Amino acid sequence: MVYGERMNIHVEERGLVSYYNEYRRFGAKTAFSDDKGQRITYAGLGALSDKMGQEMSKRSLAFCLCENSVGSAVGYLSCLEHSVVPLLLDRKINAELLGHLMALYQPAYLYFPSDLRESFADYTVLYEDYQYILARTDHPEMDRMYDELALLLTTSGSTGSPKLVRQSYVNIQSNAESIAEYLELDDTERPVSTLPMNYTYGLSVINSHMQVGAEILLTDATMMMKAFWDYMKKERATSIAGVPFTYEILKKVRFFKMELPDLRYMTQAGGKLPPELHREFAEWAAEHDKKFIVMYGQTVATARMSYLPAGMSLEKYGSMGIAIPGGRFSLIDVNGEEISEPEVTGELVYEGPNVTLGYAECRGDLAKGDERNGRLQTGDMAKVDEDGFYYIVGRKKRFLKIFGNRVNLDEIDRLIKRKFEGMDCASTGVDDKMKTFITDKDRIDKVRQYLSETTHLSESAFAVFYTSEIPKNEAGKTIYAKLEG
Repeated sequence: MVYGERMNIHVEERGLVSYYNEYRRFGAKTAFSDDKGQRITYAGLGALSDKMGQEMSKRSLAFCLCENSVGSAVGYLSCLEHSVVPLLLDRKINAELLGHLMALYQPAYLYFPSDLRESFADYTVLYEDYQYILARTDHPEMDRMYDELALLLTTSGSTGSPKLVRQSYVNIQSNAESIAEYLELDDTERPVSTLPMNYTYGLSVINSHMQVGAEILLTDATMMMKAFWDYMKKERATSIAGVPFTYEILKKVRFFKMELPDLRYMTQAGGKLPPELHREFAEWAAEHDKKFIVMYGQTVATARMSYLPAGMSLEKYGSMGIAIPGGRFSLIDVNGEEISEPEVTGELVYEGPNVTLGYAECRGDLAKGDERNGRLQTGDMAKVDEDGFYYIVGRKKRFLKIFGNRVNLDEIDRLIKRKFEGMDCASTGVDDKMKTFITDKDRIDKVRQYLSETTHLSESAFAVFYTSEIPKNEAGKTIYAKLEG
């Protein structure tokens, strides 16, 4: 599909999307199963979606407290199919933060696990099934929301913020179709959830596999738990998805020694995977007739913007790949001019139908229209090689000036991790004073000396601190605001 050409999406009555009707054609095939022993077919999913949808007013706002379970998936789908706009939040969200978001956005409905019933006893229960409850709050209905607004997600790395990403029906549909196309998905796939469904990457796994009628395996068990691997093997999962932190964990749990005959492919996104780790997994995949597919995306682009074809995973390890079907990349310099030469670093720009509408920071913002018009300046610095494959260099704002020298903090972290194996780190700071936090107190002096030698700058520019762990969000990304020293 050429960018700019509208995809085959039928919109009726203020935003209902074809995809959320078309899944019903898979009828008696199982749509979701979870580690609680619950299963539901595509036909059953449609019936429950309609039942729940009858209890809600169209173009209203609902907060969904999510977990990886059948009940949680039913609520998400019913909202989208019946023109209700859901905000997806972690069921373990801090009560104070939830209260703040409730007061700011005033949702008409709250959808939550049944075991949280006492926490929301003041609300009127409208529907209950699959261990989930739909309740009416005491907030008024929305006066107006943008007709194409379909979904709200928290911005990656800032779940403590009221800032939300506004996704349209076209955003969701186009990205689901594109992912299903380049991953070559079919109805024999059985992906197992390794990420929260309220996180854009985890949600994209659900959306893309529903596109082809696959069975989606849901669990909140982590890869550090025996229960996860028992469930994965029992249900014969065919794929796993992970952020860089996921692949660090996989290496620690001796993934390379496991027997997983049903596994077909693995995907990675949510941040740049260290090139050495990329190569290790690509080599393992090649040796075991599996596919390892590195991808790149942001919540503000719905989910995915690029992928590295599995066949190029070794040859181009370290690369984020090429634009997804329907998308286009370019690089711009500091003056906003497009860069045409290979191997020149610039800010990465993406264009495609999955670029979201913009942000919301209060209830009134839900009436805003499309503020991006299909174009996103990603904030990531990148370069492209002569074959057209892109490589992330760092974040535009993750730079410091140290004694007049521009230092890329992301590159610093990668160098430290490569030099000092088995240790996590994160760098931050201000101009002329970098702060690096490491998880090995015995290496503080060695790291400071290494930074000085690597950058050819005085040791006085670097402060190295010990921390028991690097704070990360649910997507495995570092929360720099929590680093102190």
